[in-house]
Formats: sequence, C-alpha cells, structure tokens
Amino acid sequence: MVEILSINPFSILAETVSPLAMQYFIIAMILLIAVGTIIQMIHHKNLTYFFNNAKKAKLSATKELGVGEKASIIAKTTVVDIGTTSELGFGKRRLAHVLGMYGTILFWLSSAVLVFCYTGVDKSSSETWSMLWHVGAILTCVGGYWFWFFLRVDVSSEAHPWYRIIKADLFVLALLACSTFGLLWSYTQFNSQMTLSYLFLTLFVASNLILFGGVYWSKFAHMFYKPGAAIQKNLAEADGSRDNLPPPADAPEQFGLGIKREEPKHY
Repeated sequence: MVEILSINPFSILAETVSPLAMQYFIIAMILLIAVGTIIQMIHHKNLTYFFNNAKKAKLSATKELGVGEKASIIAKTTVVDIGTTSELGFGKRRLAHVLGMYGTILFWLSSAVLVFCYTGVDKSSSETWSMLWHVGAILTCVGGYWFWFFLRVDVSSEAHPWYRIIKADLFVLALLACSTFGLLWSYTQFNSQMTLSYLFLTLFVASNLILFGGVYWSKFAHMFYKPGAAIQKNLAEADGSRDNLPPPADAPEQFGLGIKREEPKHY
C-alpha cells in the first residue's frame, strides 16, 4: 500500500497520453475557475456589494486604522479565521472542514506539480509529491464524506435523508467524486487493471469538468468570497464601524433555561 502512495499516477499515464495534454487540461480548469467566478460576480453583484459595504463602513468608522494595523488584522484573519475555519467553533464540523480544506489544497497543488514538473520523458520522479497527492485525496474524502453523511445541517438537524441532493451540493459532491475516482484510478492503474483504470480515469476527468466547469452554479466561488468577508468584518470591528451594526449590549447574556435542553446544531 505504501508503494502505491509513492507512485506518480500521471507518469504512468504519460505512456499513453501526452504530458502536454495533461498540462493544457490543468490550464483549462484554471481558466474555467476564473471565467465562472467572474460571471458569477457580475451576475450576482458580489463585488459591488463588498465595495458599497466598505464605503458605508468607512463613513461610520470611529477610528482610522494605519497600514500596520490593517496588515496585522488581515494576517491574523488569514491565519486564524480562514486557516482554521474558526467561525465554526470547536467541534466535529470544524475538524471535517479543516480536513477537507487542506486535503483539497494538497490534492490540487500536488496535481499541478506532478504534471508540470515530474511527468514526461527524461523527468525525475518525486515520491514526496506523489505521497502528498494521495494523502490530499484521502484527507478530502475523510472530511468530505464525514460532512456529507453526518454533519450536513439538513441531515443532522432537519431529518432529511443523506441522499437528498440540491444544487448547492454540486461543489462538495464533485469534489468528492474527483478525489474518490482519482484514488481508484491510481490504485487500478498501479495493479495493471487496465479496463477499470480507464473507467476511473474517465470518471476522474468528468468529475473535474463538472467541478471546475460548474463554478457559476456551485459554491466553489464562496472560497474567494468568504476570506474577503472575514477580513472586512474584522477591519470593521477594529475601526468601530461594525458593518453598521449596533454595539453589543452592556448586560448579561440571558437566554432562558430552554437553551440548556439540547446542544445547538447549526452552521
């Protein structure tokens, strides 16, 4: 099993598919992300909302932040709020998101590195990047399937069946399909099960096309919006504008005895 993890699946594929075609495919996926995100921003006017909100916040600010303060807030937000998904609090949902997030980053980054740097004639192999590719896919599957079957709010709190699918699920399902079919393709290719290997390779390619080609309809672009929203929120709290919200009341938090009856289950 360890030997499989150290094998670059794209290097074996290069015996039948041109490495240049693989590189063009990755470039095409990046372009699909850019085009889909830009179209969504124009249609949903997300960027317009952020700019208008920032202007309103600046007018109601009680303190002017210096460049150093802004840089410090942005850095802290990036490392703590975004890097550890701290808005989810401590618990299973946060752990599942962190596993899926870092697994996906590893999977995508190592895919690009393996294809562009370690696939083709006269190119060396890299056990490290090959292992990162497999580990990234495994982490994505662990976090993603954990979330899908047990932690989704409509499953855990609203008693909907796990197989109920809506448009908002396109991103997570396509992402899980990519990781799952990628691992199955690598495994069957390594064991010379060529029929199954080509089947899983086809499904791997198709799931990538759905994932990156469906940016406009899925939650993919939220990965770009959420960091921006988190940074804007923390800057607004620091300069006193608070996104035009009232300050917290100077009084004890009293929610009544009902809040102790059960643990809250929400986003």
